[in-house]
Amino acid sequence: MNWILIIEIIYVIFIIGVMLRIIYDTQSVTKTLAYLLLVIFLPVIGVFIYFSFGINYRKNKLYSKKIIQDQKQEELVLDKLHSYNLKNLEGISDDDQFSGLMKMIYETDRSPLTTNNSAKLLINGETKFPEVLEALRQAKHHIHIEYYIYEDDEIGRAIEQIMIEKAKAGIEVRFIYDDFGSASIRKTLAKRLRENGVKAFPFYKIKLIKLASRLNYRNHRKIIVIDGRISFVGGINISDKYSNASVGNELYWRDTHLKLEGDATAILQHIFIGDWNYCSDEKLTINENYFPKPEFVETQTKNVQIVSSGPDSDRPSIYYAIVKSIQLAKKEIFLTSPYFIPGETIIDAMKMASLSGVDVKLLVPGISDSFLVNSAAKSYYTELLKAGVKIYLYQKGFVHAKTLVADRCMAMVGTANLDYRSFDLNFEVNAVVYDEGIANELTDNFYLDLQDAEQIEINAWLNRPKHIQLIEKIVRLISPML
Repeated sequence: MNWILIIEIIYVIFIIGVMLRIIYDTQSVTKTLAYLLLVIFLPVIGVFIYFSFGINYRKNKLYSKKIIQDQKQEELVLDKLHSYNLKNLEGISDDDQFSGLMKMIYETDRSPLTTNNSAKLLINGETKFPEVLEALRQAKHHIHIEYYIYEDDEIGRAIEQIMIEKAKAGIEVRFIYDDFGSASIRKTLAKRLRENGVKAFPFYKIKLIKLASRLNYRNHRKIIVIDGRISFVGGINISDKYSNASVGNELYWRDTHLKLEGDATAILQHIFIGDWNYCSDEKLTINENYFPKPEFVETQTKNVQIVSSGPDSDRPSIYYAIVKSIQLAKKEIFLTSPYFIPGETIIDAMKMASLSGVDVKLLVPGISDSFLVNSAAKSYYTELLKAGVKIYLYQKGFVHAKTLVADRCMAMVGTANLDYRSFDLNFEVNAVVYDEGIANELTDNFYLDLQDAEQIEINAWLNRPKHIQLIEKIVRLISPML
């Protein structure tokens, strides 16, 4: 009996210690309460989940080496961009509606406003993939590719073939893949690339001893940079399922990507090189081969900022940029996200915008690939609907786009979902385009999507079965961990 008592005392002390660690290390009140509840009601499993997924690696040593490398590289890149007169925030008037957003992105992410750009919206894989293939075929010096999901299928092999052909022709080809999202190509396509002269590395190789933390922190970026002049960024991974022209696809896939030509490509190049120098055995230097002097073209007049964030950044820059965009909207703000677990700050920003007379519309999947995420998302809808936010459920297929458009003069396209994982755990990157043409085009596509969506009617929503609403609220308690 004495041994049982001793074990019980040790166990209680241990659980109290874990709870104190949670309180001390977790900044978000919502996350703190979620982990405390988990440890109290599921003590053994809860402790395992917390130490696997809950430790704040942004404040610890997991990416400390990358942080130091990126800071040194950042200064070199900014010096070079400054010499090219790309650091143009000084010329932005405070009267500009989104000047506050521009300045905040620069202060939080050190990303300058670039003004010499062309931008092209690419809707769905059937539009993106031909553009990518053609641009890759034109590469003269280097190809840099970084993807969360890359599959060994028709489009994956088509891009693979070009990468191999270019590598054999003496062109530098580098490929970063996420070891979790692209697990299926580790021993197949990635191996073939390496055998044929392409430099290919997983961003963060998954090892059994550190399996949980490495699964948790994922490189969710989708970046292509060609010759330092052309780049692609957005939500579309390399997989046949993203193209509705592919034979055999049963589910319609709705997504958005962006092609950039001009100075903004330098920032995406900077992000790629930082990731490459971290994960590979090669250390690239900052030179004019990767950052060619800008060619000023009269048609390249769009203002673009690239905003990135991840466990290696001091602040959740993308999260801040989304909140600020909602705050600055005067007439309308349209958001599209496949995963919607945004936290209280974004919810409050959307509610305040709507109550201030701004037309706030949110498009989310009606067909979801995750019951838990979908249930947690639904738990937020009631308070948004009561504040006048219009919510639409996409019915044609699965909407995977991550976009925001404000007042038809600012558009955001990128890789970040409106959820805790994108804001806190994943490596993400978004492009912010300050241009009426792109913003209007994105708005037009948003309204086209609404034709294939059902608007939630507030009375019908409030009258749903109580047990369904209860399940959603219970799932919401663990939403920070989804």
